[in-house]
Amino acid sequence: MIQRLRRPSPELPEHAPPRTSWQLLADPVFGPFFTGKALSTAGIWVHNIVAAILAWELSRSALVVGLVSVAQFGPQLLFAPLSGAMADRGDRRRQLITGRLIAASGSGGLAVWIALVGVDGLPGAWPVVATALVVGIGFGVGGPAMNALIPALVRPNELAAAVAVNSIPFTVARAAGPALGALLATTLGPASAFALAAGTNLLFALLLVPLPLRSRAAAAEGGDRRVRAGVRYLREDRGIGLLLLGVAAIGIGADPVITLTPSLAAELGAGTAMVGAFASSFGIGAGLTFVILARLRGRYGLEGVAVRGLVMLAGGTALAGLAPVVPVAVAAFVLGGAGMTMSLTTLSTLLQARLPDALRGRVMALWSMAFLGSRPVAAAVNGAVADATAPVVAFLAVAVTVAGVAVAVRPSRLAARPAPAATPDRRTRQVGGSVPLHG
Repeated sequence: MIQRLRRPSPELPEHAPPRTSWQLLADPVFGPFFTGKALSTAGIWVHNIVAAILAWELSRSALVVGLVSVAQFGPQLLFAPLSGAMADRGDRRRQLITGRLIAASGSGGLAVWIALVGVDGLPGAWPVVATALVVGIGFGVGGPAMNALIPALVRPNELAAAVAVNSIPFTVARAAGPALGALLATTLGPASAFALAAGTNLLFALLLVPLPLRSRAAAAEGGDRRVRAGVRYLREDRGIGLLLLGVAAIGIGADPVITLTPSLAAELGAGTAMVGAFASSFGIGAGLTFVILARLRGRYGLEGVAVRGLVMLAGGTALAGLAPVVPVAVAAFVLGGAGMTMSLTTLSTLLQARLPDALRGRVMALWSMAFLGSRPVAAAVNGAVADATAPVVAFLAVAVTVAGVAVAVRPSRLAARPAPAATPDRRTRQVGGSVPLHG
């Protein structure tokens, strides 16, 4: 069915001037991909925040809330390397569709369960954790393929701009998803929220089916197609290890927005609706910062923006934990969200720009492990620390960790790394047509 519905790959002139971000969004290939990803990512955040709220209401334990994130993001650590190798060997589109269908089944299954028996009919919080695991498996299957598919959607000279634009769905979802999820959970109930999450993933899968894709370059004859080839590539370009370390720190720094906000809201005397408000504040900061991101890159360079973003993420996390009142916590999450956009977008752009396509799926699987795979570890630790001591202790521990990584990936260390032989033109590539990539 998928094969019959495909149209021929578009004939795009290889040497035409790169299109602007707005032109890419209007493109009949990249535009639907962008729209579907934005909607499905918002649905994922709807599921995540409603699952966190529901787990808290059923257990009153920050550790159980953390287990939701452990279940949802843990499969990245288990499946991402194999999934990345599959993306390099096979059909990336088909793999992405399969992953989204699995994720939809997790959200949809919980929606049906709650609709039939009600929240009070659930046997504790374990169904919430179990269905989060199904959603996480969908992530693990489709995530590397989704990241590796981007070069097939645009011309080669538009890759860096496409990577930057591709980060918008995540920031938009951060802003809209938690607020929408909390609103649906408090008005129509959690079943409606989980049903919406399932629907957005199904819609993304349907939008992917007819998209015409650019042909992939043939893999080098005799090239290593194994999982460990992606890890071995880190030895050839050690700067990638630093980039992945920074991405892992962002995953750790973003976790308190889900794991610790229920207990923070309780300490500040706010209701569960404030959990969605905190998470949305983080997303609003992330989304608004994208508007000025190009100007920041022009002034500080990619590496400089990345490190400043990590510092802002650490500062916002610490301030949230120490906040005496709700407005201060909201402002802190806005600051942290801004830092996440600055650091995640620039680090991901640097990473994508220096990868050969033959290894893109496997190295982007490492990206998934760093960003999403760090979440279950952080969630388990944060939940346990908050239950044993106080939420502020967990917030401050995360802030110190992120600040330490900001020192480790400072611009001088990133810029000192030589380019690998596989990407000889990397120093001359442009981001958004204006900012050179440094190795």
